[in-house]
Amino acid sequence: MLLRLCHCGARTLLASAVLACCASGAFAGPCSVYNISVRGDFGEIRFNVEIADTNEERAQGLMHRASLPRASGMLFVYDRPQSVSFWMKNTLIPLDMLFLNERGEVVHIHENAIPGDLSPIPGGDNVFAVLEINGGLSQDFGIQVGAQMRHKSFPQNLAIWPC
Repeated sequence: MLLRLCHCGARTLLASAVLACCASGAFAGPCSVYNISVRGDFGEIRFNVEIADTNEERAQGLMHRASLPRASGMLFVYDRPQSVSFWMKNTLIPLDMLFLNERGEVVHIHENAIPGDLSPIPGGDNVFAVLEINGGLSQDFGIQVGAQMRHKSFPQNLAIWPC
């Protein structure tokens, strides 16, 4: 299912994405900065993402948003693997957080983070990126620890699933 793309700001490209649950990798193609693919036993899923790769963008995250399109998310990318912790301050929608290592492997998932909750949500050590998506989607799609992500942000010489 392909839907029309819309531009929403200088660094933002949001769209309803192709959701492909096919293990064959038929949708694997050239990587785009604003698209990620996640694969695992469930097949392959593609999300359109906003990139948060500066301190200011990471601090803002998805705060103050009333909604997030189902096949969209925000990818937080760090300069190097590190210990990270999130919270839901000023966040209005429940989120799933997928914590990834430098190879693009999901190492931890926090499901259905509670809007407005100030409790820390630790992602573990050696986290290189975090994907935030609508709460409940990890379970709906069957995304589990060990799933693999493809995106240009991961060092391609280390990536499990390079571009």
